[in-house]
Amino acid sequence: MEPIPPMEISRKTLLLEKLLHFDRQEALAVGGGWLAGVDEAGRGPLAGPVVAAAVILLRPETLAGINDSKKLSAKRREELYVRIARSSIVGIGSADEKQIDELNIYEATRLAMKKAVLNLSHTPSRLLIDGPMRLDLELEQKGIIHGDGKSASIAAASIVAKVFRDHWMRTLHKLYPAYGFLNHKGYGTAEHMQALKEKGPSPIHRYSFAPVQEAARMSRKMTVPTPINQKKIKVGAAS
Repeated sequence: MEPIPPMEISRKTLLLEKLLHFDRQEALAVGGGWLAGVDEAGRGPLAGPVVAAAVILLRPETLAGINDSKKLSAKRREELYVRIARSSIVGIGSADEKQIDELNIYEATRLAMKKAVLNLSHTPSRLLIDGPMRLDLELEQKGIIHGDGKSASIAAASIVAKVFRDHWMRTLHKLYPAYGFLNHKGYGTAEHMQALKEKGPSPIHRYSFAPVQEAARMSRKMTVPTPINQKKIKVGAAS
């Protein structure tokens, strides 16, 4: 690994300190205790699960460079994912495509977040949740718009959720290689839309999403039953 220039180290350290300062202020507001940042990945794709993570930071000083997962390269996310897993308490939850279709994506996201918090090995004093979201849990909690760019614990959760989901979509790609999930992770790219148009939806697509509904409708329209000429036999007739 190439050495990081001192200026780059300083910038990443300053950003970490800024994000941690936000968390400290939020912890003081409830008299201290552990905070858990909560975030999700996969609300927008047309296929696959929505994944949420809850993270309690124990040794945040090891996480210089942490940021909103969308502002990091895939390689950087992978590196931080490992460091977060080694220095934090992590819980992960998900809702699959069938639950998304049954509940709607907003409620499925809340369900995934709730599962993530319940999968923590320790109970936090307060939840910091990315976005204007509230969970059905008897815990002090606060929804923070653009929280993954303000809070260290939410930023960590955004990275864990994103990397975990990306790994999951790589596995699904092996089951359904024709759709290119390895490349787009289920998002509605041109490649994905073309595959949907040509092949129709797979079992892991979200049929409540309009582009998938349209692809399913067109797929049914293109399917023409093959006529079978059979001699009708009356019930009870001799063979």
